[in-house]
Amino acid sequence: MAQELRSIAVDPIPDRFGHYLGNELIFQLNGTGTPAPVKYRLLVTLVSRVQSPIIDTVTSRASAATVWAEATYSVTPAAGGAPLASGKATSLADYDRFAQRYANIRAARDAEIRAAKSLADQIRLRIAADFPRRR
Repeated sequence: MAQELRSIAVDPIPDRFGHYLGNELIFQLNGTGTPAPVKYRLLVTLVSRVQSPIIDTVTSRASAATVWAEATYSVTPAAGGAPLASGKATSLADYDRFAQRYANIRAARDAEIRAAKSLADQIRLRIAADFPRRR
Protein backbone atom coordinates (compact mmCIF):
# COMPACT_ATOMS: atom_id res chain seq x y z
CA MET A 1 0.00 0.00 0.00
CA ALA A 2 2.86 2.38 0.77
CA GLN A 3 4.17 2.02 -2.80
CA GLU A 4 0.70 2.82 -4.20
CA LEU A 5 0.43 5.93 -2.01
CA ARG A 6 3.89 7.06 -3.16
CA SER A 7 2.70 6.94 -6.77
CA ILE A 8 0.01 9.61 -6.16
CA ALA A 9 0.88 13.08 -7.47
CA VAL A 10 -0.82 15.95 -5.67
CA ASP A 11 -2.17 18.66 -7.98
CA PRO A 12 -1.51 22.25 -6.79
CA ILE A 13 -4.13 23.66 -4.42
CA PRO A 14 -4.67 27.46 -4.62
CA ASP A 15 -4.07 29.97 -1.80
CA ARG A 16 -1.86 29.86 1.28
CA PHE A 17 -4.01 27.32 3.13
CA GLY A 18 -4.01 25.15 0.01
CA HIS A 19 -0.22 25.36 -0.07
CA TYR A 20 -0.03 24.07 3.52
CA LEU A 21 -2.43 21.24 2.69
CA GLY A 22 -0.62 20.32 -0.53
CA ASN A 23 2.76 20.15 1.20
CA GLU A 24 1.34 18.04 4.01
CA LEU A 25 -0.29 15.64 1.53
CA ILE A 26 2.95 15.25 -0.41
CA PHE A 27 4.79 14.51 2.84
CA GLN A 28 2.20 12.02 4.10
CA LEU A 29 1.80 10.20 0.78
CA ASN A 30 5.52 10.06 -0.04
CA GLY A 31 7.57 11.00 2.99
CA THR A 32 10.59 9.06 1.74
CA GLY A 33 11.84 11.79 -0.56
CA THR A 34 12.49 9.29 -3.33
CA PRO A 35 10.53 9.96 -6.50
CA ALA A 36 8.11 7.28 -7.63
CA PRO A 37 6.46 6.85 -11.02
CA VAL A 38 3.16 8.74 -11.11
CA LYS A 39 0.20 6.38 -11.54
CA TYR A 40 -2.51 8.52 -9.92
CA ARG A 41 -3.41 12.18 -9.49
CA LEU A 42 -5.00 13.69 -6.38
CA LEU A 43 -7.25 16.69 -6.99
CA VAL A 44 -8.31 18.63 -3.88
CA THR A 45 -10.79 21.49 -3.63
CA LEU A 46 -10.49 23.41 -0.37
CA VAL A 47 -13.10 25.64 1.26
CA SER A 48 -12.25 27.45 4.50
CA ARG A 49 -13.54 30.20 6.71
CA VAL A 50 -12.83 31.76 10.09
CA GLN A 51 -15.53 31.99 12.74
CA SER A 52 -15.39 34.01 15.96
CA PRO A 53 -17.36 32.11 18.59
CA ILE A 54 -16.33 34.27 21.58
CA ILE A 55 -16.74 38.07 21.69
CA ASP A 56 -15.40 40.15 24.56
CA THR A 57 -18.35 42.25 25.81
CA VAL A 58 -16.11 45.07 27.06
CA THR A 59 -14.06 45.64 23.90
CA SER A 60 -16.53 44.12 21.39
CA ARG A 61 -13.64 42.20 19.84
CA ALA A 62 -13.29 38.51 19.21
CA SER A 63 -11.13 36.85 21.85
CA ALA A 64 -10.96 33.53 20.00
CA ALA A 65 -11.51 32.21 16.50
CA THR A 66 -11.99 28.89 14.76
CA VAL A 67 -10.58 27.96 11.37
CA TRP A 68 -13.04 25.65 9.61
CA ALA A 69 -11.93 23.79 6.50
CA GLU A 70 -13.50 21.24 4.19
CA ALA A 71 -11.52 19.42 1.51
CA THR A 72 -13.21 17.55 -1.31
CA TYR A 73 -10.79 15.15 -2.98
CA SER A 74 -10.65 12.61 -5.78
CA VAL A 75 -7.94 10.23 -6.94
CA THR A 76 -7.93 9.43 -10.65
CA PRO A 77 -5.54 7.38 -12.80
CA ALA A 78 -2.81 9.58 -14.30
CA ALA A 79 -3.86 8.48 -17.78
CA GLY A 80 -7.44 9.59 -17.09
CA GLY A 81 -10.60 7.75 -16.24
CA ALA A 82 -13.09 7.37 -13.44
CA PRO A 83 -12.10 8.33 -9.89
CA LEU A 84 -10.69 5.48 -7.82
CA ALA A 85 -11.37 7.20 -4.50
CA SER A 86 -13.21 10.36 -3.55
CA GLY A 87 -14.76 12.01 -0.55
CA LYS A 88 -14.74 14.92 1.89
CA ALA A 89 -12.72 15.68 4.98
CA THR A 90 -13.44 18.38 7.55
CA SER A 91 -11.24 19.96 10.19
CA LEU A 92 -11.49 22.63 12.89
CA ALA A 93 -8.63 24.47 14.61
CA ASP A 94 -9.13 27.04 17.36
CA TYR A 95 -6.84 29.89 18.30
CA ASP A 96 -6.84 32.83 20.71
CA ARG A 97 -6.89 36.40 19.43
CA PHE A 98 -4.72 39.08 21.00
CA ALA A 99 -4.31 42.85 20.95
CA GLN A 100 -1.13 42.57 18.85
CA ARG A 101 -1.77 42.29 15.11
CA TYR A 102 1.27 40.10 14.36
CA ALA A 103 0.30 37.67 17.13
CA ASN A 104 -3.15 37.30 15.56
CA ILE A 105 -1.72 36.69 12.10
CA ARG A 106 0.74 34.10 13.39
CA ALA A 107 -1.93 32.37 15.50
CA ALA A 108 -4.26 32.19 12.49
CA ARG A 109 -1.51 30.70 10.31
CA ASP A 110 -0.64 28.16 12.99
CA ALA A 111 -4.31 27.16 13.13
CA GLU A 112 -4.36 26.78 9.33
CA ILE A 113 -1.28 24.55 9.51
CA ARG A 114 -2.87 22.39 12.23
CA ALA A 115 -6.08 22.10 10.19
CA ALA A 116 -4.07 21.23 7.05
CA LYS A 117 -2.25 18.44 8.90
CA SER A 118 -5.54 17.06 10.15
CA LEU A 119 -7.10 17.19 6.67
CA ALA A 120 -4.07 15.54 5.07
CA ASP A 121 -4.14 12.75 7.64
CA GLN A 122 -7.85 12.13 7.05
CA ILE A 123 -7.44 12.15 3.26
CA ARG A 124 -4.46 9.76 3.36
CA LEU A 125 -6.31 7.32 5.62
CA ARG A 126 -9.45 7.40 3.47
CA ILE A 127 -7.50 6.88 0.25
CA ALA A 128 -5.62 3.97 1.80
CA ALA A 129 -8.91 2.43 2.94
CA ASP A 130 -10.55 2.88 -0.49
CA PHE A 131 -7.71 1.60 -2.66
CA PRO A 132 -7.87 -2.12 -1.77
CA ARG A 133 -11.62 -2.18 -2.52
CA ARG A 134 -11.22 -0.47 -5.91
CA ARG A 135 -8.40 -2.58 -7.34
